[in-house]
Amino acid sequence: MVEDPAGRRVFIAQDETLAAYVSSIYSFDAVIVGPVECERSRDRLRFRGGPLRLDVSVGHRDPLGWALRTVPHAVATNETWVTFTDVLARVLLRGVRTRGSTPGGTESYAATDRHRVTAINGCWYDRDLGELRDVDPPVRFGFSSTPRQPSIVEVTTIVRRSGG
Repeated sequence: MVEDPAGRRVFIAQDETLAAYVSSIYSFDAVIVGPVECERSRDRLRFRGGPLRLDVSVGHRDPLGWALRTVPHAVATNETWVTFTDVLARVLLRGVRTRGSTPGGTESYAATDRHRVTAINGCWYDRDLGELRDVDPPVRFGFSSTPRQPSIVEVTTIVRRSGG
């Protein structure tokens, strides 16, 4: 998911099935379907898909990441816990929500780890993305934005469709 400075929201998917499913949950101005490559190591993330090219340097786990890692996965993905973390996120992380409504039901984000991003080299339609900076204004894909400080967050997404 990409939002450009003009606010245009684009989703890059590797196949039509994924594009249709994610587009039923989020609102986009355009969807690009084609080959996607993503490689992740301990200190790097590399993404190639459509017009987006990214090489991201991943730093150490930050204090929030350490706190998230202490919560067992079964607890972190529990609806009661996600509701509790939503209250904290609303206070501590501008624009971030862990629960919200989607066009077809409800969605929850269970965060289980976080690492700071220390550097980025990327381009969008062969245009350099510039230096690493805070996410401001917040993105508008659905009910939640990303953390303001660039980071890699491990998230389990739980989608509950209306009517079953």
